[in-house]
Formats: sequence, C-alpha cells, structure tokens
Amino acid sequence: MGKLTVTADDLGLSPGVNEGIVEAHANGIVTSASLMVGGRAARDAAAAVTKYAALSVGLHFVADRSVDLDDPDQAERSFLEQLERFRELTGRDPTHVDSHHHVHTASRERLATFSRLSAPLGVPLRGDGRVRYIGAFWAQRKNGVTNLRYVSRRFLLQLIQAKALDGFTELACHPARINGDFSSSYLDERAAELATLTGPRLREAIGSMGVELVSFRAWRESPR
Repeated sequence: MGKLTVTADDLGLSPGVNEGIVEAHANGIVTSASLMVGGRAARDAAAAVTKYAALSVGLHFVADRSVDLDDPDQAERSFLEQLERFRELTGRDPTHVDSHHHVHTASRERLATFSRLSAPLGVPLRGDGRVRYIGAFWAQRKNGVTNLRYVSRRFLLQLIQAKALDGFTELACHPARINGDFSSSYLDERAAELATLTGPRLREAIGSMGVELVSFRAWRESPR
C-alpha cells in the first residue's frame, strides 16, 4: 500500500490562506502544511493548527533578497533564523522542510547545503530523494496561463494512480480562501484547488486505490 502526504504550502501567508489550509485538512485530504514563519499571518497559523493534532507542520523556507543562498554561510544563517522562529511559533521542530518557489533546489550545491542544514532534524527535505514528490497539481504550467484541468478531481486521482501506489509520496498543493487579503498571480486557482481537495468522498476514492493518506509523522515508520 502506498502512503501519501498531501502538503499545503504557504501556511502563514495570509488569513485566507490559513483558512483554506485548515478547511482542506478538516474537511478534505490535506495531511500536512508548510509554514512561512515570516508571513504576516504566521502567528495566527501556528495557533490555528494546534487544534489539529493529525496535521504535520514543516518549515517553508523563504529566501530573503539580501541573502545569497549560494553562499553556504549566508544560507546557514538564514535557515537557522527561520528554524528558530518556527520553534518559537510552534513550540516544536518541523516535521519536514521545503522552500518557497523551491529555491533550495536551484542547484546541486544549494540542495547539498540545505540537506546538511536540515539533517540534524532527522526529517525529509523536499527534493533530497527520500520522498517521492508530485508537483503537477498546479494550474499554471506556463506562467500566467491557467488551466484548471490540472487541479481537477479527475487529474488529481490520475496523478495519485500513476505515482503514489507504493512507498511514501508527497503531493504539494496551495489551497486558500480568496477574500482579498493578499495578491498573487496564482489566486483563483487556489480556490479551485480548495474545492477539489474538499470534494465529496475523495478520501474514499483514494483509499480504494490502495493509497493511505498520512502525515509526515508516518515517514519515520515507512520502509526506506
């Protein structure tokens, strides 16, 4: 049986994003979230997710424009600052690590740096090869060009059927309640994702494939 964690990125970005992620967990298939500790709604997000013990929460590292991530020393300082902020907000270590716009995977050298930095945590880093990653649940294959088919229920189930039937897999998503509290080139698409992720009997449909929805806490127990 495959194990699938569905990770909602951008937790803490805005109240509407927080609301969408919580709803996608409470009434849908999201099992994990990644927290932007510098987001203006980060403190509210950390407080909100304490009510949901089954939701694992990781660090969504965000690049500061003043930091050269190709300089290992600068990358380390920035990472440790955000990790400490995560601990202050949540009272615990992250269950996984990833980054906004996948900045930590921009080069082999950068990925190696972040692998070293996250290693003491004993948790997976997105892109390090230990967890299969699905990033295709995304409505803009080309910048500024939206195709909602790629965040539809049918396409989601096809992705899971094709890529998550064995081992441990992560599928990323970006649900949100759109209420005018933030701007983005990927906005209405987030609402469409939320509708799909909370669709009727979606959990049952995934389970019928032989795929178990789990959080990142199950990763430690998965055969590797």
